[in-house]
Amino acid sequence: MRLVVLIAALAALACGPAAAQTAGRLEDASHVEPNGHRVIQLSIEIPAAPSEVWTALTTSEGWRRLGVAYADVDFRTGGMIETGYAPDAAAGAAGNITNQIVAYAPGRMLAIRNVKAPPGFPHAAEYAQTATVMELEPLGDDRTRLTLTATGFAPGPAFDTLYGFFHAGNGQTLEMLRASFAAD
Repeated sequence: MRLVVLIAALAALACGPAAAQTAGRLEDASHVEPNGHRVIQLSIEIPAAPSEVWTALTTSEGWRRLGVAYADVDFRTGGMIETGYAPDAAAGAAGNITNQIVAYAPGRMLAIRNVKAPPGFPHAAEYAQTATVMELEPLGDDRTRLTLTATGFAPGPAFDTLYGFFHAGNGQTLEMLRASFAAD
């Protein structure tokens, strides 16, 4: 199974930023900061009320909408979000990913950072130097704009690899979340 995940990750890297733009739904405002650090900034309109999108980002059940097989969310500042993509993922599995909740503004913003990557994940130490912020904007009529901003991608080969992987992967994740609500 890990080989399948690695192949999927390499395919996403090979596709680059264009893979994140599916059917014109995803808006890409990624850019480079004056210090040379790259910022991934992707937005998507979700056909759901902000409260429903917030629940998806802050609960174990909600994270399953993002395509994970296993999720455990301890929602509080300093709490952890443990997820596993393997079909047989379970609590504490070596292949799970753990992100720490750094800060949040109820119903509007969630900031996380990685504290445990799966074994063999390339550039895990550099990945721990990045952070991700998710912001919700009500659009009315049970619609929400979700903007995901990932920062800390410094210049250099390790961060180049991470940037490519997460630019494509975050776009795919946002599309999966949108599709999960569209199917409701």
